[in-house]
Amino acid sequence: MALRPGDALQDVGEFIRVQRETAQKSIRDLARAAGVSNPYLSQIERGIRRPSADILQQIARALEISAETLYVRAGILDGTPPVASSVPEAINSDDKLTAEQKQSLLSVYRSFVGSNEVASPTEGNDSPSR
Repeated sequence: MALRPGDALQDVGEFIRVQRETAQKSIRDLARAAGVSNPYLSQIERGIRRPSADILQQIARALEISAETLYVRAGILDGTPPVASSVPEAINSDDKLTAEQKQSLLSVYRSFVGSNEVASPTEGNDSPSR
């Protein structure tokens, strides 16, 4: 069953709010990270404003989820939400985990990724310089 346009706005707004709360970000933090104003983000979350695809992409990037997921929720793309394409998105979309468990897993994942990024520049540079 397809969502009516108003339903899609409410759905994407509520989805963004849930993802923001799961990530333990305030509206102010998410708005800053996404490059939008606090009132505008609040209106999106409440289903009052229709965000453009560009704004949805900025919000998705700030939430570490795929833009396609938001496009489907907003009614921009047809079909079902895509399969999670990143570890943070998979964690955030798992209904079997509590918000605290999701936050713990995300914290561990980010620490691993961060340590790999720090170690990466020195890898392969074991040979002495000439």
